[in-house]
Amino acid sequence: MADATQTPSKRPDFATIGGLVLAAVGIVGGLILEGGELKDITQLTAAIIVIGGTVGAVLINTPLATFIGAMKRLGGVLFEQGMPVEALIEQMVGYATQARKAGLVSLEKEAENITDPYLRKALNLAVDGTDIQEIRKMLEVQIAMDEHHAESEAKVFESAGGYAPTIGIIGAVMGLIQVMKNLSDIDKVGHGIAVSFVATVYGVAIANIFFLPIANKIKARAQAASQVKEMILEGVVAIVEGMNPKLVHSKLEAWAPHGAKPPGAGTESD
Repeated sequence: MADATQTPSKRPDFATIGGLVLAAVGIVGGLILEGGELKDITQLTAAIIVIGGTVGAVLINTPLATFIGAMKRLGGVLFEQGMPVEALIEQMVGYATQARKAGLVSLEKEAENITDPYLRKALNLAVDGTDIQEIRKMLEVQIAMDEHHAESEAKVFESAGGYAPTIGIIGAVMGLIQVMKNLSDIDKVGHGIAVSFVATVYGVAIANIFFLPIANKIKARAQAASQVKEMILEGVVAIVEGMNPKLVHSKLEAWAPHGAKPPGAGTESD
């Protein structure tokens, strides 16, 4: 049986990190190929206007607790955390084997050492002799609430993605106002117009490369987490029902990528 006390692994999400790098290289590389220079789009004032204005608008639109929760989810976007599904299935089959041999109460010590709060709660409900229907109801409510929180926090980034381009346009207009003050100097006019549109570039770029993709990644992470929790729910219910460990494995392997069979799973039938 997999070690219940093991800390979930934390792995870099190369899709997110690689996507951000590729997008940045593509935009900057295209600028350079067109004869531009990096300094053409490095304007501190424009960045302050876009980022400050966007964050301010989001704070007005969003409860503070939800905003803080959304910021905490950024780590989960750049890094994948959690036990591999195959290892979790092996762990659930191990619990089923132990319960068949020594009874559900024997899992009480295992439950105390589990680091995952959802799995710990599910196993404690089973050990406490909770009715199967109540176990389902309580754990399904937990899944629904976790999904609700994730959806609310994803909307923070969706809101930012909506505000950023508009704030960028405001920055551009502010720059053009300054340009209008120097119409007598054609050199300053040309430079001022170029600088004023950098804010628009920042707004559109940060919305479509960062905020909106981050919102979708949070939703994808939440959906994947919900599927794992559903697997845990079905596994615990099967354990409570006294199902044969081989059947528990057969029931849970649908959640494994490509139906992969975890090593050592289903080796004991009684």
